Amino acid sequence: MSEAIAAGKFVELSYRVTDGRTGHVLTRVEFPLGYVHGHNEILAPSVHARLEGKSAGDVVEVAIDGNQIFGPRDESLVFTDHIDNVPEEYRQVGTSILMENDRGQTRSFLVTHLDDETLTVDGNNPLCGRQVVFRLEILTVRDATQDEIRAGGAAGPGAGVDPARLRPL
Repeated sequence: MSEAIAAGKFVELSYRVTDGRTGHVLTRVEFPLGYVHGHNEILAPSVHARLEGKSAGDVVEVAIDGNQIFGPRDESLVFTDHIDNVPEEYRQVGTSILMENDRGQTRSFLVTHLDDETLTVDGNNPLCGRQVVFRLEILTVRDATQDEIRAGGAAGPGAGVDPARLRPL
């Protein structure tokens, strides 16, 4: 009988996030994500709750309202500037730019639009304002070691899943 996800279990999983309206894949993990359940909650609480009791080989889908996690979209975090005012290295859609305000607070902005005359950046989380679906494939469930509990995830040399055991979603 396989082990079930519960507090103190080391869990490795892969996941992808799709837009609930369009079905387009927004992001996916390239390598297995490892954590200690109940000690290092790295995903949204509603995702962790749905993982409880699941085992290696299970696939779980969780619909999430991005507004509940990241708050509502804030249009004041969207800026458009003339392309000549933007350094060359930032002139590509998808580029992340770390900016600092006059109080020393930093925020990551993403280049979302570029044309011959303007460049637009957006400081909202890309999941903000979207209904998304997390599709998680559980790869490993076992008792966590003391080192993993202290680290909150995989610990030690060679930690992680053997890439030969991975398969596409």
